[in-house]
Amino acid sequence: MTAKEKARSYFLEGFNCSQSVFCAFSDRFGIDEETAKKIAAGLGGGVGRMREVCGAVSASAMVLGSVCAPVDGSDKESKMKNYELVREFADRFLERQPSVVCRELLKMRVKMEKTPMPDDRTAEYYKNRPCLKVVEDAAEILEDMLEG
Repeated sequence: MTAKEKARSYFLEGFNCSQSVFCAFSDRFGIDEETAKKIAAGLGGGVGRMREVCGAVSASAMVLGSVCAPVDGSDKESKMKNYELVREFADRFLERQPSVVCRELLKMRVKMEKTPMPDDRTAEYYKNRPCLKVVEDAAEILEDMLEG
């Protein structure tokens, strides 16, 4: 199963955008599925449904950090390499999506949801939201970057 298919499956099971992308790659960096779901949970909905940076984008940055990040705080070279990868991901994501900001992807005028309560995943939800496609795009881009 491709990462895109895994991410899609997680999202359709009811996991948020961040969990769906992060979990699709967790086996590649030695994190069990349950732990991955916990780590990524708070980033969904643009960080706690605040509609800021898209959770799929945040999860992608975490995945890239897991494969290329400094483990020494003074290692500027590794920091730069990681930031370059994250920026490359963002550039590629923006070729497919209009923004990396959740509220802009959802075409919302409000800055933050009034409630932290997630929306029900109904047929109408999937029809009106770009989230599934966003999750698929993020996973596909990541997979390409990691295998390329």
